[in-house]
Amino acid sequence: MGALLSVVTLGAMAAFFALGSSNYSDRQPVVHFPTQPAVLAVKKAKDLDEVEHVSLRTLIETRCQSLFTEFHPLWWLFNGHLQTIYCVLGNFAKNDLIWYERTYLRLSDGGTLGLDFSPIKSESSHLKDDSPIVVVQHGLTGGSYEPYVRAILSRACAKKEDGGLGFRAVVINFRGCAGVPITSPLLYSAGHTDDTRQALMYVARQYPNAPLLGLGFSLGSNVLTRYLAEEGAHSRLHSACALACPWDLAANNNGLLTSFLGKHIYSKGMGGNLLNLLRKHLKPLIADPDHHVAKAAQMALSLKNPTLEAFDNTFTRIAGGPAPHFPFANSDDYYRWGSSHNVVKDIAVPYLAINADDDPVVRHVPMDGAGNGLVVMELTRGGGHLGWFQAGLGFVDRWTTKPVLEWLKLVGEELVHDPNPKGRPLFVDTDGYLKEEGKPHLGCRVIDGGGIIDGSGGEEGMLQGL
Repeated sequence: MGALLSVVTLGAMAAFFALGSSNYSDRQPVVHFPTQPAVLAVKKAKDLDEVEHVSLRTLIETRCQSLFTEFHPLWWLFNGHLQTIYCVLGNFAKNDLIWYERTYLRLSDGGTLGLDFSPIKSESSHLKDDSPIVVVQHGLTGGSYEPYVRAILSRACAKKEDGGLGFRAVVINFRGCAGVPITSPLLYSAGHTDDTRQALMYVARQYPNAPLLGLGFSLGSNVLTRYLAEEGAHSRLHSACALACPWDLAANNNGLLTSFLGKHIYSKGMGGNLLNLLRKHLKPLIADPDHHVAKAAQMALSLKNPTLEAFDNTFTRIAGGPAPHFPFANSDDYYRWGSSHNVVKDIAVPYLAINADDDPVVRHVPMDGAGNGLVVMELTRGGGHLGWFQAGLGFVDRWTTKPVLEWLKLVGEELVHDPNPKGRPLFVDTDGYLKEEGKPHLGCRVIDGGGIIDGSGGEEGMLQGL
């Protein structure tokens, strides 16, 4: 309730504090291309085997033209604060409806992930085994139900004759999120990538001929970016798009704490959501009272209306991942380790990042792409944090939906992908766990549960949009 009241208060305060910043004379987005863009193989013509080689810049300028259009916010959501608050308080129950089919994965450390696939099996007979798959990483405490996820997937997964892309999608729900149970003394964090790695092992095994297209939101963008950098040429993803990535966790945390709204509204809103998530899954996290995670959980329960930093310093730095990185001495060490702005140079697949210049949560955005020829960075004029709300045909639409769909079509259908499987070889061990060569500590297997999921609802006790 405290987090909800804080967010409601934001609506009134934002209008007062930001009236002067609502009028932009120039709404043209800033798009940064590398000095030497990568040259990629693309299909020369539809249904033909001819291939041509084109620079990434030319491909985006000719096939993702919506990226260069101006964002015009709804008149009543005229600044980044109001755009962000609408993510949390907006009613999206009737828009972008979607159903998922959930698969639960038990990980070798005892943890559980929930993979939500769309379309469901009974409605996917029209899809080929090489149909592209959009692999989604959601925000801080979100899940597959988030309106910002559905806005893109409802269209990406629609049949081509209905105006969609005709793709598959899978949302990797973090431990404890979107109804996924906690089954080990471990949560998740902005820097821990092994859960993503194991989920991709499973998806790649199920669909070996399909290109996997990463799509991240906020914290999920950070995880996605770090995964790509860590894996380099071994990445199982063929491309990625990152929306509202927090990049430099330390700098953006400091940005939150040095303003009244940042500290008392946004930071406490996120900290409160994490605390509610902890309370919801407290029992398995404290099953062994002598475990260091159980002790951290008990300490976190004593926090009153914590900021994001206070929660991270008490709990995430300890329970956000396994050894040898965790536990960290403090949240600053965790933020420095988990940031993604300093690893962009190691990304080895086409990568597009979109941030808004008035995002009240992410104030520090790198725009040089680290000189990586595969990386394109965009900064829109306005949009807030995961907002970009504009007028649609009879409903509130998001500016980002069209350019992201154009990007997914480019990297999913038009690029020529290496037919050889990406990533290290996979095998199944004697206990039935899917394993990857060279990483003996990782493994996953399907467990009972899951089934058809209504993706258009929310999660009780959690604020959407965070």
